[in-house]
This record gives sequence, structure tokens and C-alpha cells, in this order.
Amino acid sequence: MIKQIAWNTFKNTGSIDSYLELTKVENIERNISKKLEKKELNNVEQNIKKDIQL
Repeated sequence: MIKQIAWNTFKNTGSIDSYLELTKVENIERNISKKLEKKELNNVEQNIKKDIQL
């Protein structure tokens, strides 16, 4: 969605800087999402190990 907003902003303003900034925001969001997913998977894995040990 941000990529589309960035593209529309670029088309309307002609400013490549706006497009680049918004695509950077999209990349940051993607990286945060990946880190959260990894953390959640690690938590699930730890809980499973705890359950098995009981």
C-alpha cells in the first residue's frame, strides 16, 4: 500500500525524494514485521520445549 502511495506522490509532485522516502518506510515496516514474526516463532518454540519437558 505504501508503495502505491509513494508512486502516486511521485506522479503528482515529480519529487523522487518523496518516492524514495516512502519506499524506505515500507522497507522498515517489512523488516519490523519479519523480526516480530521471528520473535513469535521463537516464543512458540520455547513454549513447546517447556511443554515437552513437563
